Amino acid sequence: MQRSKTANQILKAAEALFSEQGFPETTMRQITAAADVNLAAVNYHFGSKQGLIEAVSEKYLSPFCDYIENAVVERLGGSSDKTVTSNELMEMVMRALLEVRQGNAHALSMFMRLLDLSYMKSQTVLREYMFHQYHEKLERFLTLLRDDVSPMEDDEFFWRLHFLMGSMVFTLSNFQTLASIEKNEFDKEVEIENVLHRMIPVLTAGLQARSDKTYFCRL
Repeated sequence: MQRSKTANQILKAAEALFSEQGFPETTMRQITAAADVNLAAVNYHFGSKQGLIEAVSEKYLSPFCDYIENAVVERLGGSSDKTVTSNELMEMVMRALLEVRQGNAHALSMFMRLLDLSYMKSQTVLREYMFHQYHEKLERFLTLLRDDVSPMEDDEFFWRLHFLMGSMVFTLSNFQTLASIEKNEFDKEVEIENVLHRMIPVLTAGLQARSDKTYFCRL
């Protein structure tokens, strides 16, 4: 959706403040000051602070989910009974993340930070919005992933997905720090594409690991 110059100013200021401070901690006064607009302009373009939060999330989630949906359709080639390996599916995820990053070196870290913030207790409305807005786009992808991973109960698959997401959120939201540590430790420069490629076998192995109902003993 094409936005006006003013709306883009507001969106840019809001996403920077949200990712730095969090949703509840960021005030409308801070957003209007950073964007150099008045409150009426925010209300006109986004309706409310919640509307602005959803707009910021949509900026990243729409290209991410669209890429995955289109990649799955292309891979299946019109067939409904093809299987796709979890390795291929993770490759789609990594390419979708690069799609989000186009033109903005800090987009991935901001996207991951905002995704992390959406799991705050206070963001039930945002999580429900994201589910209803994007679940259908990711449904085929998740079905294919579920079909290829190690046999497990639905609740186990739920947790595996969130372990996967947690790994991506931590790694990508802290990419600059981790890259700096690698530079100091091993005197190597690292590109985000290489890091995403390295994540694929680790995430796939976690999904393929056999489910075990043996739990830690209570101390």
